Amino acid sequence: MADLRIVVVGAGGRMGRALITAIHGIAGAQLVAAIERPQADCMGQDAGTLAGLEPLGVPVTDDALLAFAAADAVLDFTMPEATLTFAEYAAQARIVHVIGTTGMPVEDDAKIVAASRHARIVKSGNMSLGVNLLSVLVEQGAKALGLEWDIEVLEMHHRNKVDAPSGTALLLGDAAATGRGIDLAENSERGRDGITGAREPGSIGFAALRGGSVVGTHSVIFAGDGERVELSHIAEDRTIFAQGAVKAALWAFPQKPGLYNMLDVLGLSKT
Repeated sequence: MADLRIVVVGAGGRMGRALITAIHGIAGAQLVAAIERPQADCMGQDAGTLAGLEPLGVPVTDDALLAFAAADAVLDFTMPEATLTFAEYAAQARIVHVIGTTGMPVEDDAKIVAASRHARIVKSGNMSLGVNLLSVLVEQGAKALGLEWDIEVLEMHHRNKVDAPSGTALLLGDAAATGRGIDLAENSERGRDGITGAREPGSIGFAALRGGSVVGTHSVIFAGDGERVELSHIAEDRTIFAQGAVKAALWAFPQKPGLYNMLDVLGLSKT
């Protein structure tokens, strides 16, 4: 079987460079295009050199449409508006679109679903094996423990992260809500400040910390009377997300068009 031809969008960013490195190191994957904004400083540079590798003969360009037309998959950790555009392109080209972009508003979900009628889309708030295993454990814990146990999701990221709570925190919060059979949007508490009153029974709380160069730390706390259970994941290198994204693309390529997540990729989905 020929190598999967992969495009990286947002190639000049930290995740973009990590994705280029991951593709280079995983058998069966080949980088065929690296895309950036027209005004990006890295425009025209060799993608391998940009990522700290030997030259790969793949220059950074801004022509996503042309790149998608000659590819099997695109890896996308960019911004919500750009991701919607790339989803449309992926649907037109009928290729795999792996979406690691976070901070996407709920109203964008319908557009992603529409694109998945023609593209194979894998969308997840986190691409790592450890976090997705954690989400399964959180769902089981929330199902097993009663409403008298309070659930709090605590996360910390680097100072430059622009969205909060993180996509991973929301993924874990959704797992807890699923375990309890409730809707997360209707049962979450965020941004407490001042005289807030007592904690709402049965709610799922979120706290977001930002600082330094932290890649990602997440904890789900089940707080009962007289005891506490904490489930945590610490990401020490964003390479784990990049490797997961490449593996997701390899998994999705032979699948039918549709919307998938990392639990599907890892064989942890209940459906």
